[in-house]
Amino acid sequence: MSRRLPAAGSALLALLAVAACAPADSNDSTAAGSSSASASSAAACTPADLKTLTANTLTIGTDKPAYSPWFVDDKPSNGKGFESAVAYAVAQQLGYTNDQVKWSTVTFNAAAQPGPKKFDFDINQFSITDERKQAVDFSSGYYDVTQAVVALKGDKAASATSIADLKDLKLGAQVGTTSYDAIKSEIAPSKQPAVFDDNDKAKLALNNGQIDALVVDLPTALYLASAELDNGVVVGQLPQTSTTPEQFGLVLAKDSSLTSCVTSAVDALRKDGTLDKLKTQWLTEGANAPELK
Repeated sequence: MSRRLPAAGSALLALLAVAACAPADSNDSTAAGSSSASASSAAACTPADLKTLTANTLTIGTDKPAYSPWFVDDKPSNGKGFESAVAYAVAQQLGYTNDQVKWSTVTFNAAAQPGPKKFDFDINQFSITDERKQAVDFSSGYYDVTQAVVALKGDKAASATSIADLKDLKLGAQVGTTSYDAIKSEIAPSKQPAVFDDNDKAKLALNNGQIDALVVDLPTALYLASAELDNGVVVGQLPQTSTTPEQFGLVLAKDSSLTSCVTSAVDALRKDGTLDKLKTQWLTEGANAPELK
């Protein structure tokens, strides 16, 4: 899956230059010059120097409606929900106050198209792909997509609290996906997993009792449980073991002068643990999707 299923029915780490915002580190005879360059670079990532659509304002785009748990109450500006919270954390890392953040409604397809943008960056569960990078810039990843287990309330799979509880169940996933790989490597069930051409057929099999649970990426699981399945429930998330997970990135206009600074901000939030804390708050506890061990 390249993104959560959209309301209509439906990863790679971007290698971006961050030298413009990164401090220099040198102990040789050029140290004084490097220090001066570092201070100049840091200044280039402040509101006074960033070339945003509106001076001293950071305009952030996302789609409408804005779904939970990525946003809460269809109101990106309240800072609630994982992506709203991430957006404000990036803004603050760049030196903007909440009052200096403006939200713009932008459809998913429009954000990914080449050409002028009505946002400084867009946040809308965009997976970073080589194809998309031909049309737009991406920040480094702010979210590593995990796999999750979906079941129906009242079924035996719904009460599972550990990976061991899933081993004797009949599980299913779309053929050729990382979801199927996760079943084999992380759960290793005693019964051969069922494979389906697409998630619609897998969903039908779950509804008909042909499988006990379905494994999909977490964004898809959240959507299926809340909008596509009657009595659907996210049982939990599987451990992240891939060294190159699918990632969501912030979208910017192609060759944007902001890309390196926004990437630097995301990297800082990952390094200091902010992204992990927000994930736990909104996608594990808030979305009631515990990590299965």
